[in-house]
Amino acid sequence: MKEHYRYSGLRQRLVGQLRQKGIKNEAVLAAIMRVPRHLFLERAFADWAYKDVAFPIDAEQTISQPYTVALQTTLLQLAKGEKVLEIGTGSGYQACVLAEMDVKVYTIERQEELFKKTVVRLDALGYGQVRTLYGDGYAGSPRFAPFDKIIVTAGAVNIPLTLCSQLRIGGMMVVPIGEDEASQQMKRITRVSETNFKTEDFGPCAFVPFLSGVNNM
Repeated sequence: MKEHYRYSGLRQRLVGQLRQKGIKNEAVLAAIMRVPRHLFLERAFADWAYKDVAFPIDAEQTISQPYTVALQTTLLQLAKGEKVLEIGTGSGYQACVLAEMDVKVYTIERQEELFKKTVVRLDALGYGQVRTLYGDGYAGSPRFAPFDKIIVTAGAVNIPLTLCSQLRIGGMMVVPIGEDEASQQMKRITRVSETNFKTEDFGPCAFVPFLSGVNNM
């Protein structure tokens, strides 16, 4: 019980920091408050969980900075019951924040090592409703398309057109775009019609590269 209150207090402090940094969506902040981020890191690094920084995880990937998770989730403008595709499951933390927003989450991971660990973690934490998929994020998920929203948690060099095609009309995709981490910009792409898309820019960001294909163990 002592540990529970300690981490709850650290989450409250983190949420306060996110407010100070400009996150105003109370539903997003409440979702972050409910997800125990320390359980997505190795136990030895649990004290880092509620610092507003990215942190390395398995397969040379990272768990995103909480501010980045909050920003991307806010930019999606989620509505209850929407169907959301996440590209880059990683530790599963972002997927759980999305699930706490009362949407239907589908998430794709290309690293088999991460995929297997995260499936077990999500089930153990009570997020078994998140649909986990192993595959190439660039291909998206035609089987479950169209999606109301798509979130990409890796930096793409160009706008991923295949993913754009899996948005419903009026749907949105939030994706970092840039040649490298130093040049990435957070974009929101809205599908206005079958062939027209609107792009908005939300400033610099830094993500691991968005790679094609899969990486087997």
